[in-house]
Amino acid sequence: MPELNSANLTGFKPDSTVLALQQKARVFLVGGAVRDLLLDRPVHERDWVVQGATPELMLRLGFKPVGADFPVFLHPQTQDEYALARTERKSGKGYKGFIFHADPEVTVQEDLCRRDFTFNAMAMDQHGDLIDPYGGKADLANSVFRHVSPAFAEDPLRVLRLARFLARYTTFTVHPETMALCRALVEQGELAELVAERVYAEFTKGFKEPLPSRMLSLLSELRAWPELLPQGVDASSATSNVCLAALDKLSTPEHRWSAWLSHFDQVNHALLFDHWRVPRGIQDSTRVLCQIQKQTAVALDDWVAFFAAVDVYRKPERLLDVLHLIWQAGQSVPVGAAWLEKIRMFANQQMDGSFRDGLRQALAAAGGQNPQSTVDAFRRKQIQALFDN
Repeated sequence: MPELNSANLTGFKPDSTVLALQQKARVFLVGGAVRDLLLDRPVHERDWVVQGATPELMLRLGFKPVGADFPVFLHPQTQDEYALARTERKSGKGYKGFIFHADPEVTVQEDLCRRDFTFNAMAMDQHGDLIDPYGGKADLANSVFRHVSPAFAEDPLRVLRLARFLARYTTFTVHPETMALCRALVEQGELAELVAERVYAEFTKGFKEPLPSRMLSLLSELRAWPELLPQGVDASSATSNVCLAALDKLSTPEHRWSAWLSHFDQVNHALLFDHWRVPRGIQDSTRVLCQIQKQTAVALDDWVAFFAAVDVYRKPERLLDVLHLIWQAGQSVPVGAAWLEKIRMFANQQMDGSFRDGLRQALAAAGGQNPQSTVDAFRRKQIQALFDN
């Protein structure tokens, strides 16, 4: 269980803009910043709730509105978000189907009630006093994800947030009642309402955390994949123990995306790439990784075709990056470790000036006759050298 550091709750020193705001309203630091202070983690973003203010007051003090219908304002200097205390109610399906009610009479406790987990539903005032109406500090100390209220089930995106939080907080467990709400969201088809790009963004955040396997395992336990993947795509290979263990060993979200996608049936790759708008670099790395994984024969013609397929002559650095992924993940490939080393050597040669000089000399010696044949013969000779080492 984590040791909480309440000594970090020292309050905050308002600047001149916030001091002017505090003449009419109360300002609280809320959410993840308070949680991370208690956990003694670095605070990267600070979000604020303002109780007792109106949009007119915020504008008069120089705050900039984020949107016309959303009561959130940016501080004119720090660009921190200051949200008017508000309540909300469900008005439709999906994570956008809400109506907000912001009013000077809404209290910070009422505002915190609409949040996802109890440890995200805490606030701190200027003097360092903790506002914790839903037991967030106790749940944080006990390493438990617990929803604040039944309204948790009104936002399907919270299932993905829970999944990626599990990847970050590697010793935390999910309260049974929270799991029940997540299962209900899946069974009701609410996750199918999520925009694919938003799902991709949540997965990417999860792939930045220490143990992304926990994120994917929760979604498997909830049987959520039919709601998140294109119709007919099977996730069983991409959620196997072998795949999950490899993902945890990798260190970048790009490598984790490529490794994860490579475990899906290759006939579905184009569909997955399009569904999630996967960046081209990750698409290409996934294809190269699959080429290496399916390479079995070690005849010269096979390697000539392989190096052409992975485009090593134009992009050797990409092949080297994928090889690093394989080694870091501890993956075995059919051709074995010795041939992986040969592939690495050949990719490095393509970045060597002497290789390019040799190709230019070969083209000059051919006198401009059949240049493509000359290039192919030169490359074939270089690949043949791999067999001689």
